[in-house]
Amino acid sequence: MKKRILSLLLLAAMAASLLVLPAQAAPPANRFYDLNGDAYMSVEPLRLMGIMDGFSDGNFRPNGQITRAQFCKMVVCALNAEDELGLYRTVTVYPDVKPSHWAAAYINMASKGKKAISGFSDGKFYPDRTVTLGQAATILLRVLGYKDENIGGVWPDSYLSFAASIGLTDGVDTAKGSAPLSRSDAAILFTNLLRADVQGEKSASAFLAAAGLTTKADMVLVSSNARGPDGKETAMLFSDGSVYQMAGDKASNGSLNGYKGTLVLEGQRVRTFLPDARGESRTVTAAKVEANQITDRSGAKYTVTSGTPVFYRGAETTWGDARDWVNPGTSLTLYLGTAGNVEYIFIGGGDSSTQAVIVYEKNSTKGFDSLTGGVNGYKIYKNGCLANAGDMRPYDVATYASSTNTIRVCDTRLTGYYESCTPSPTEPTSIRVLGHDFDVLPTAQATLAKFRPGSQITLLLTEDNKVAGAVKPGTSGANANAIGIATSVSGTSATVKLLCGIEISGAVDLGIDQNTGNYITQWRQEELSLMQNRLVRVTSTGRNTIGLVRLGGGASGALDLEKRRLGSSYLAETVSVFRYTANGIEVLSLNDLGIEPIPNNEISYAHTNWNGQVDIIALGQVGGGATLYGRTSISLTERDISYISIYNDHGKVAGPFPSRYDIGGGVYVAAVVNEAGSGGFSSLKPLTALKEVPNTAWSGQSSVTVDGRSYSIPATVMAYNKDTREWISPTDGKSIVEIAHAYAKECDMYASEDGVIRVIEVGGDFF
Repeated sequence: MKKRILSLLLLAAMAASLLVLPAQAAPPANRFYDLNGDAYMSVEPLRLMGIMDGFSDGNFRPNGQITRAQFCKMVVCALNAEDELGLYRTVTVYPDVKPSHWAAAYINMASKGKKAISGFSDGKFYPDRTVTLGQAATILLRVLGYKDENIGGVWPDSYLSFAASIGLTDGVDTAKGSAPLSRSDAAILFTNLLRADVQGEKSASAFLAAAGLTTKADMVLVSSNARGPDGKETAMLFSDGSVYQMAGDKASNGSLNGYKGTLVLEGQRVRTFLPDARGESRTVTAAKVEANQITDRSGAKYTVTSGTPVFYRGAETTWGDARDWVNPGTSLTLYLGTAGNVEYIFIGGGDSSTQAVIVYEKNSTKGFDSLTGGVNGYKIYKNGCLANAGDMRPYDVATYASSTNTIRVCDTRLTGYYESCTPSPTEPTSIRVLGHDFDVLPTAQATLAKFRPGSQITLLLTEDNKVAGAVKPGTSGANANAIGIATSVSGTSATVKLLCGIEISGAVDLGIDQNTGNYITQWRQEELSLMQNRLVRVTSTGRNTIGLVRLGGGASGALDLEKRRLGSSYLAETVSVFRYTANGIEVLSLNDLGIEPIPNNEISYAHTNWNGQVDIIALGQVGGGATLYGRTSISLTERDISYISIYNDHGKVAGPFPSRYDIGGGVYVAAVVNEAGSGGFSSLKPLTALKEVPNTAWSGQSSVTVDGRSYSIPATVMAYNKDTREWISPTDGKSIVEIAHAYAKECDMYASEDGVIRVIEVGGDFF
């Protein structure tokens, strides 16, 4: 069992009131300078339970050694037996442990009361000697009820081997059994102890039950700073909506937020939270999201179901309901089981923090160290891509993900009409712009107080779309960059799904006809209709209205997929790729595009990021309509005029249009319809036929090699069964590609000029 879990967070426990924090701020009392995000997975459950803690200098000292006296105290705390210490404070069990010794009660109880540890042959205990790994494993096995007759063999090898067999030493190098026990290894051992079985019991919570504690398994910790029954914001909030107050004066540091695990209760109060010791969490940037699959920017694919649990903004839902909220570029944290399956998903990769830092100087990370509370060794991610100080630009927004020890930087800026706020303009906690209500961080209130409803405002947003600050529209370096997909255009209203992950709706400001003074002109209405399923830039000039600009241009050359360049510009690691089709807009990954260069005239839009790298590409004919793929059908009029229609798995998708092409019926083609929709085809080209392709030519389900050339097979490929005369649809959890591949030992394929298979045919020939 490997300790590879990278925790994820929804809400952080820290709060602040300034945009840029003091450079030398001390870490919070419950965090440590010298621990990274992964190490907290073992330390934090023990700190909450009182088993281990750090030092007054703000360090945990993971390489420090554990003495016998310290180990006894840890054992007593793990057994939840502190209330019994009074019985052992005034007795003398060992001559070198007088009642005045700080650990006398712990030593006496661990040895005499719990029979977990003993002294040496000379009758002394030697409390200040270090504990070895072999000794520690032996003591903890005794705590679990195991005796020498249960283990046998030669000490310490047999004890270490047995400890490994029950998972007690998972994550610890048992080859160093005679070496002093480090504090980091001690943390791992005791965390494993809390999960272990008691001798003769087979229950994951047997040890905790023996310690008088109750447990709730399969809980997902959403927040560690929820408001509890006592009014303090130190309670734990879980995905099922339950809230539990912490025991005593303990407060969690938020490093376990997002974990799935076991809630440990003493009565109705939290004693600790124990994350599951299995699987791993992986934060990815989405390139394409489908009903049964997530593809990240690296091309890695993850299988999901409509019922996969999803957590977004502190609420639990399912992938089937949440998929529409996820856009290309959205950060997702996937919790993977031991088999690699996705067990649940968090939308958002950083902390949903109450603290943010705004960058005001190019190449500056001022305030970042204070944002982490003094924790070192963090990595910086900007818009989902690994970055450094040289990537920072004015008005970037940074938050801290404590569990993964990463700074999450976002440059999303949205300009619009300030509609309203709650509760007041001077101290808003929520602001409404573009018809959307945005949560306001405390760090943003100072800059927002300069604005009032009715004015234009540019919001500086965090990765999870909270307001971190505001500036005047037109501020140099803070230009609005809200880009989205116009998913619905009807009359003079529209709904736009922004690439940052939010959806806005409103009446579209069509402008004023300077000749007539009327607000709506015919040519603007026609232009608006052409924005359906297209990339647009969004602003707003009034209440409940939005302004749309259709995006085009920006491409200065061919897209060279092998060199990862578009013209002279390199592609960003997190590039989003879209393709305009007659059925809407298709989201692609680079792997879907094959390996052949894509000419400039097939690229309708390209956008570059702060580093001059291309981060958005839209494919489709410039100045023409969308490319669609299907099979031709020929019809004749009474005057023997030939008309062509295009059919695919959506039915008829174009035509009939008068034919001016020498193409017959039953031919698979790539077609472009004039954008006006009434002028026929502006382009109609047959797809390249690859006949009798054997199944052995396939490389998995994503590519095929024919005559030495590789072709990619996108997840959106169409497949036709000539035996049943039907288009193949996904069934029983199997994709179209899987069904087509299994139907016969060979098939016909049809490829577009960019080296992508668009249609697969299986079965006999009926033409």
